[in-house]
Amino acid sequence: MVNLTELRHGTGRDLPQVAEVMHEAFDPKYGEAWTTAQCMGMLSLPGVWLTLASVGGVVAGFALTRISLDEGELLLLAVRPRLRGRGVGRALLRSVIADARDRSVKKLHLEVRAGNDATRLYVREGFTKVGERRGYYRGRHGQQFDAQTFSRSLD
Repeated sequence: MVNLTELRHGTGRDLPQVAEVMHEAFDPKYGEAWTTAQCMGMLSLPGVWLTLASVGGVVAGFALTRISLDEGELLLLAVRPRLRGRGVGRALLRSVIADARDRSVKKLHLEVRAGNDATRLYVREGFTKVGERRGYYRGRHGQQFDAQTFSRSLD
């Protein structure tokens, strides 16, 4: 397990580092990554927050989350490939869950590409598959990939 030197909330000023992590973490063939403009637009909305994990002073991963009333959605979670499997993703996810509880969220949702290795983390942390969206993601060359939806009660 990685010793996280920092787990903190981020701002728009952190988006260049978020973009670096996304560039490394999301294979463009799946069409999962967001643009910096999309992230900035989302961050400007009420109920949205960015969580950053740093290791050795370098941003190792991030999570982008939003809430509406008593439900939340994990919009993005990414960890640099060289730091996967060392607890960074788990620390981010647990931080999101704790923050959501602090904000009176009763249920947290997320969506992930079918076949994404991150699914194992979500299931280990108590998420249950509740649905599937056929052909939701559009890859670099027009390929379509299914998305799976998961949720977890925070009561």
